[in-house]
Amino acid sequence: MKIMKRPNILLTGTPGVGKTTLGKELAQRTGLVYVNIGDLAQEGQLFDGFDDDYQCPVLDEDRVVDELEDKMVDGGVIVDYHGCDFFPERWFHIVFVLRTDNTNLYSRLESRGYTGKKLQDNVQCEIFQTIYEEAMEAYKEDIVHQLPSNKPEDLESNMERIIEWMDQWIKNNN
Repeated sequence: MKIMKRPNILLTGTPGVGKTTLGKELAQRTGLVYVNIGDLAQEGQLFDGFDDDYQCPVLDEDRVVDELEDKMVDGGVIVDYHGCDFFPERWFHIVFVLRTDNTNLYSRLESRGYTGKKLQDNVQCEIFQTIYEEAMEAYKEDIVHQLPSNKPEDLESNMERIIEWMDQWIKNNN
């Protein structure tokens, strides 16, 4: 088995919590490879139909996993997606679930054009900690961490926390 020099990180959470902003900035500061699953799926047409209720394509999870497998083996990848239970557990060294106050989330989603059922279901998903619970069931509890993502200062403190964790991981594993 190949030894990874850098960890794989999963950033997950309800749409609108700041995963993409954090992931791109983290990649820029650390040199890790950033993969946004939505963009990857769009580029490779990794879809399996269309959801009329939410007015969006349905991700073909098996094809996404196949597409990423080789990249994940090398390590040093940040994966950004609002779901997490279909990724192989072996891929990630740590999972960060971003959490946002419901009022902030509602405003963010509204500004993206979310309305009706799509808006309500995503806010409820955050209220009921759906993504956090999904992560706790899919991965070892000790690698799943929640990060607040409400105000601009949270971005910087989350970045520092992740980089600090990453530096320690590299020391311990190389």
